[in-house]
Amino acid sequence: MIPIKLSKEQKDDIVKRLQSFFEEERQESIGNLAAERIIDFMLKEVGPYIYNKAIADARLMISEKAAQIEDELYAMEKPVMRSR
Repeated sequence: MIPIKLSKEQKDDIVKRLQSFFEEERQESIGNLAAERIIDFMLKEVGPYIYNKAIADARLMISEKAAQIEDELYAMEKPVMRSR
């Protein structure tokens, strides 16, 4: 699997959110480096599970849409008059 890459802006935003989480939920302060290491760990260890779930969800949605299109195509068929 291709590693999940975040832009600097995305990572900075997540760092701030993680620091806020630790402050609010655990009454602990963590620095930028600690927050970045936690994010990197989570991306490496949890990222594949989330990625695979997203792929499964996309696969299901595409399957449902294909079935819907197939139903619509059958509905568009014209009756054929057969001669005797």
